[in-house]
Amino acid sequence: MSLNIALSGIQAINSQLNSISNNIANSGTFGFKSGRANFASSYMSGAPQGVYVGSTTQSMSIGGNLLATGRSMDAAIQGRGFFVSRDADGSMMYSRVGMFDVDKHGFLVDAFGRHVQGYDPSGNGNIGDITVPTGAIGAEASGTLDFAGNMSADWEQPEVPFDMDDPSSYNGMQVTRVFDSLGREHTVTQYFVKGDGNSVQVYYAMDGNEVGMPTTLRFDTNGKLTSTPNLTLPLGTPNGASPMSLSLNYTGMTLYAGTMTTTTNRADGYPSGQVTGVALADDGSIQVQYSNGVKLPAGLLAIATFPDELGLNPIDGSAWQASTTSGEPIYGTAGSGLAGKLHVSALEQSNVDMTAELVNLMSAQQNYQANSKVLSTENDMMRSLMQAL
Repeated sequence: MSLNIALSGIQAINSQLNSISNNIANSGTFGFKSGRANFASSYMSGAPQGVYVGSTTQSMSIGGNLLATGRSMDAAIQGRGFFVSRDADGSMMYSRVGMFDVDKHGFLVDAFGRHVQGYDPSGNGNIGDITVPTGAIGAEASGTLDFAGNMSADWEQPEVPFDMDDPSSYNGMQVTRVFDSLGREHTVTQYFVKGDGNSVQVYYAMDGNEVGMPTTLRFDTNGKLTSTPNLTLPLGTPNGASPMSLSLNYTGMTLYAGTMTTTTNRADGYPSGQVTGVALADDGSIQVQYSNGVKLPAGLLAIATFPDELGLNPIDGSAWQASTTSGEPIYGTAGSGLAGKLHVSALEQSNVDMTAELVNLMSAQQNYQANSKVLSTENDMMRSLMQAL
């Protein structure tokens, strides 16, 4: 009986050594979660039968240290959750390794070439493959102009009628860059003329030609704009392009003493551009950078959480698959629900505690030697018994 019990101990320790050696071997593997062999005693009809490895526990709740990589397509999850990717056979993989790239077909892939799963840029709909545009982006005509600043209360009303060629006929001016539907750049100039009381008239020109009708901005005795006019300024039709107009927003304008200042002078629209780079944002969105300075999202990474992460089945490629024990994945985005936030330009290192593993290795060695001693002693006793007969 003792022979079988000692043998079961050796077999269980061999399984423990497999777990310890796997942990040590993967101490440098990104996103690896260490495992632990759990011993259980064995009985038959109340009689002891030795020991066996009843289960293996994965340390899913223990995060690894973050390694800053400086690479814009790397990311680590701080907290619960897994990145989601689809293998060539269609099966879903879940990983803590956020090492992404764009393949030659424009698909976002992980370090093993699996298609990363996510949502459309709005975060709506079902998850699917994320495709990143590789071609040019068309021009977008300017349609709005936000302008804010201080019109000086110290201005004197000009003595001559407004003439954009005569600087003495206006008190200040500002130039804004706009684009037509073909992506060509134009300039819209605003001329500010002090009027009666606390009023300022604004005249407009596009590419040096007067356009539209002047706007009157009125301020109260505290220098605040008494109304927020939302005006539409026609700009005409540039050669070969669509007709242009700007929706003007003067929210935040003031009339205080001192010099004229500008805090906001921003028009939308942009020329055409080529893709110059792709980067991850903190919210998990894939940002495509264009040569015209525009950044547009191409998709949003999906993050999966599980009712029981300990029940996930580990597979090759530093990943896991769902099981009946883990439950079905709950998909979401970074920082929502149970999913942790992203740390961009970093990777999660293995959570293996090398010191603890070496201590466990020495303990396993001692247990192995002790069980081997039982086998040796049992053998000596049997030999002595046989010799006595």
